[in-house]
Amino acid sequence: MSTSQHSRFAPDRGLTGRMVTTMFLIGLVYVGFTGLLIVLLRGAWPLIVLISGGLFVAQFWFSDKITERAMGAHEVTPEQYPQLHGAVDRLCALADMPKPRVAVADNDMPNAFATGRKPEKSVVCVTTGLLRRLEPEELEGVLAHELSHVAHRDVAVMTVAGFLGVLAGAITRMALYGGFVGSNRNSNDSNAAIAALIVPLVAMVVYAISFLLTRLLSRYRELAADRAAAQLTGRPSALASALTKVSGQIAAIPTKDLRQAQPYNAFYFAPALSAREAAGQLFSTHPTLERRLEQLEKISTELGH
Repeated sequence: MSTSQHSRFAPDRGLTGRMVTTMFLIGLVYVGFTGLLIVLLRGAWPLIVLISGGLFVAQFWFSDKITERAMGAHEVTPEQYPQLHGAVDRLCALADMPKPRVAVADNDMPNAFATGRKPEKSVVCVTTGLLRRLEPEELEGVLAHELSHVAHRDVAVMTVAGFLGVLAGAITRMALYGGFVGSNRNSNDSNAAIAALIVPLVAMVVYAISFLLTRLLSRYRELAADRAAAQLTGRPSALASALTKVSGQIAAIPTKDLRQAQPYNAFYFAPALSAREAAGQLFSTHPTLERRLEQLEKISTELGH
């Protein structure tokens, strides 16, 4: 889960440590949850293992395709978007990393995201709203930010970590409403009642732990991506300008459009939130704009020296 050895993006030990810790803790919770379900739902344990394992593998293996489709992205050629491809080519050459697939989403919300289980199978996507609003240097700063997510492999970690909480809820719903609770002939009504009470409670705890751990990791990885992008391009001011412009423009997008994008906030360059929502996000996927600009200003000073 560390930065690719062939990439010139600066390694981030803090990010690597947090990714390892997050995956360990979430994996531990998830294994315990699955084990509890197997004990409580003895007659259905083969189906539980099969479904949980199958969904996990599918999510990890096809994460790029799933995310692209959900966000309305489509791959574009250098002939269609020469400036976008040119910027990605320059940054990949500078970072000495394989070029990801390049995609565009027809959306007025100015934003970008990266996804994929490894650099060779990744995609970087920008919205048409972002392309219309940013200057070339600002766009390169955003693209460098997204490419650093790919190089550090934190996209894959966030995909897996976020999915485990969702999977816990799905398995619980199948157990409760699929007739598995109490389906064992050897179980009596009292045991079925206990299982019906314990399973959803434990599932809520699993989801809450997954939610908190992924939020903590998500905020740190955004700061890490800002640092890596600023150091790679040598232009932290361009990234700061892009951040300010994107955050301000997103706040002006209709609330209905923002809510459709919010389930994928952890993947975006900036969260799809209105100004009021951004001010009150205790469990936001991103650090505050002020925190990100403060870090970039510090890097700018360091580069100046």
